[in-house]
Amino acid sequence: MTTNERLVKQITAKSEDFSRWYAEIVQKAELADYSPMKGIMVIRPYGYAIWENIQRAMDLRIKATGHVNAYFPLFIPESLLQKEAEHVEGFAPEVAWVTVGGKEDLEERLAVRPTSEAIIGPMYSKWIKSWRDLPVLYNQWANIVRWEKVTRPFLRTTEFLWQEGHTCHATAEEAEEETLKILAMYKEFCETELAIPVISGHKTLREKFAGAQMTYAIEALMADGKALQMGTSHNLGQHFAKAFDIKFEDKNQTLQYVWQTSWGTTTRMIGALIMCHGDDSGLRFPPRVAPVQVVIVPIAAGNWKETVLPAAQAAAESLKKAGLRIQLDAREEATPGWKFSEYEMRGVPLRVEIGPRDVKNGQAVCVRRDLKTKQTVPLSELAARVPVILDEIQAVLFEEAKTFLAANTRPAGTYEDFKSILETKRGFVVSPWCGESDCEEKIKNETMATIRVIVPGTEARPSDVCVCCGKPALTVAHFARAY
Repeated sequence: MTTNERLVKQITAKSEDFSRWYAEIVQKAELADYSPMKGIMVIRPYGYAIWENIQRAMDLRIKATGHVNAYFPLFIPESLLQKEAEHVEGFAPEVAWVTVGGKEDLEERLAVRPTSEAIIGPMYSKWIKSWRDLPVLYNQWANIVRWEKVTRPFLRTTEFLWQEGHTCHATAEEAEEETLKILAMYKEFCETELAIPVISGHKTLREKFAGAQMTYAIEALMADGKALQMGTSHNLGQHFAKAFDIKFEDKNQTLQYVWQTSWGTTTRMIGALIMCHGDDSGLRFPPRVAPVQVVIVPIAAGNWKETVLPAAQAAAESLKKAGLRIQLDAREEATPGWKFSEYEMRGVPLRVEIGPRDVKNGQAVCVRRDLKTKQTVPLSELAARVPVILDEIQAVLFEEAKTFLAANTRPAGTYEDFKSILETKRGFVVSPWCGESDCEEKIKNETMATIRVIVPGTEARPSDVCVCCGKPALTVAHFARAY
């Protein structure tokens, strides 16, 4: 049985106004709120629970690949930040500075961490002496400050949370292997845990991380047709090693500079979950990262406290023992209809309704948030059946997102077609490109689209010409407007 009625009336429909819908659902579902400081959000418990689930699943993967967690300072002396010229130039517009400590002016300005290469470099220089010390595989969970002009909760804020890995290796080959290993891990994580399909590849030199030799990224497509960068993995080469004098004595007793990588994902993953899976009624969370996987709503009727409530409590306990995140809502001041609407808006994957008739029949009614279908399940079988239903929901959300990505990835061989797709349709435009930054800049200025990634194995054919200038194409790139 399927119900298509839209229970949720307190938010703008996503199909009517995507931007307004996003802003309303973030606040009304209590994911985040605006702080007194412009551009800085407060992550509320319901939103933070998603981050905890993301962090837990990501941390397991990071540690499984041999990395360990550490923590480095929030403040970075200006002299350290200045050591890698390209790096500091790239971050200069976004750096927040501390100039006063207590009542005294500081002798040297301190940058509030925009990223950590400059504070980690001196420590690696101190700790690494021999090839026996390599590889160094560190990760940290931290907060970051970048002074953004235009902000939106979770997608782009002045302060945000992330994980950042920083590794050192003896050879260029090992560093490249690490960079690609992490990229693959990020892709698998997004698709397995978040049910969001991504495309992966490398950035152009124009779009790479400041100071990196090469930047790799995963890109997802949001429901409004804009791309969102979900994670990056940077091969830093020896740029930072030379800037911070990070050397080791190799097996031939020769001093060598290490080869480095850095990589990270952020709380913008929560924004991606909202935009990728949400519908007119609000959120639809994949069960693997949902703060609450199942809500149990006992129907208050007759002597329900003696009949329905004990059955609901027993169901909740059996599902908790099955390892699920459960909420039992037995409040009397809220009607069942209000609860149904509230949990639909908040994206709880599965609602279990238990009323007097259900108790009499020894069953519960399970309502899926993804398809809005209902099915009855014997109370005695809930603990076995519910995990299966949740797995089905996870799979359906992923398949829906994959279908959307495929339907909104289009080729364009001419500049006219390219611009037409961006204006009248949406999504990724796959086109040949000559490799020149002048064409890249022209496309960005005229269409607001950038090269999101160049996917491995997408070399241009001999007959391909650049979509912008008509010269022989070097490669084929995925373009899109992006957040």
